[in-house]
Amino acid sequence: MALYMIGIGLNDEKDITVKGLDYVRKADKVFLESYTSILQVPVSKLEEFYGCKVILANREMVEKNSDKILDVDSDVAFLVIGDVFSATTHTDLKHRAMKKGISVEIVNNASVLNAVGITGLELYKFGKTTSIPFPEKGFEPETPYNVIKDNGNMHTLVLLDLRPSEDKFMTVNDAITYLLMVEEKREEGVFFSDKKCIGIARLGGDVVIKYGKARNLIKEDFGKAPHCLIIPGKLHFVEEEALEKFKI
Repeated sequence: MALYMIGIGLNDEKDITVKGLDYVRKADKVFLESYTSILQVPVSKLEEFYGCKVILANREMVEKNSDKILDVDSDVAFLVIGDVFSATTHTDLKHRAMKKGISVEIVNNASVLNAVGITGLELYKFGKTTSIPFPEKGFEPETPYNVIKDNGNMHTLVLLDLRPSEDKFMTVNDAITYLLMVEEKREEGVFFSDKKCIGIARLGGDVVIKYGKARNLIKEDFGKAPHCLIIPGKLHFVEEEALEKFKI
């Protein structure tokens, strides 16, 4: 058996690489990881273009019941939206496969981590990436706020929670509201209503990018998911010029 772990890009069925498509078409089973991101097309579009059945793999299957993927005698393609290793859960799957003596082939692709370069911000000036989960009663973590604070003059990419199985997706507006709530509680001047930030929707496809003060961005409609938020650090004049065309 061989496990082909294939990044399929950010937008649609045609973002897969030629090498990735070759592996998909030679695999006996094809799984699509369905919980860390979403594509802008239905799974049927992938099946039509790839010429095979695509099995959705939710978090429970990948993290708790991976035998359904790994304990087969045939070659398996495991598809990941974006790049294969943008989420740590996929690294774990690779290690489990290798422990079973399964041959693993990796095909990389574009991910949100490099696609944000479309904003004009310099990628090497990004600090630690963070994410905002959906808040629940008794669970309102302040880690995203801490990361923005710790990154200082570096840019901060903030990924936003999504639960495709529940048709629930965090928006740029939700994220700003959350960070302002933490600021109101802590009063450390990390994220305030006049803080300039960048809201992004649908990277790699029908992308929308808006730059402005938090109090203005929170009123904007970014459309369909997925969304992400960037808190710029210290801007080079070239970055400032690039952001001007996205200013609201």
